[in-house]
Amino acid sequence: MELKGTRQQEPVLLNIIPRHQWGARAPRSQTALATPLTYVVIHHTAGNRCFMPFESTKTVKGIQDFHMDTRNWCDIGYNFLIGEDGNVYEGRGWHIKGAHTLHYNKDSYGICFLGTFTDQAPCADALKKVETLICAGISRGHLSRDYILKGHRDLGDTVCPGDTLYKLIQTWPHFQA
Repeated sequence: MELKGTRQQEPVLLNIIPRHQWGARAPRSQTALATPLTYVVIHHTAGNRCFMPFESTKTVKGIQDFHMDTRNWCDIGYNFLIGEDGNVYEGRGWHIKGAHTLHYNKDSYGICFLGTFTDQAPCADALKKVETLICAGISRGHLSRDYILKGHRDLGDTVCPGDTLYKLIQTWPHFQA
């Protein structure tokens, strides 16, 4: 992963689907983040991969329903979700504290790939979207230039983000186990 956007230029081709466009429910409450944040935590949904926008939208809505109705959280837990359809879906976004990694939510952005990545990696386009998203976070002042990248399993008892994806992110800049 080459983080071109860390050199003062704004990354291009970042298509973030806003909450209203994917049909998000209103959050029950919100807590603002004090930026820039220190961590990026990579997750996967451990569900079906999403190659078409309608699949991604349905999956993101299902995740929000699960988080709000079953876990009784105030909203979807992740800040951003990445589909293999070429889109980034806004969860809580840049300014709102997530609920993705216990004890790290106030200091991190939770970025979740839609799908299970135990035996295979996300497609190249989805991986590129994470790079572009991280670069945008840095260039817009939301994420520290010296951020630390982690897999969810580095911070909790889980196999998330899947073995193959985890091995891949270990090769990315700023990764620390």
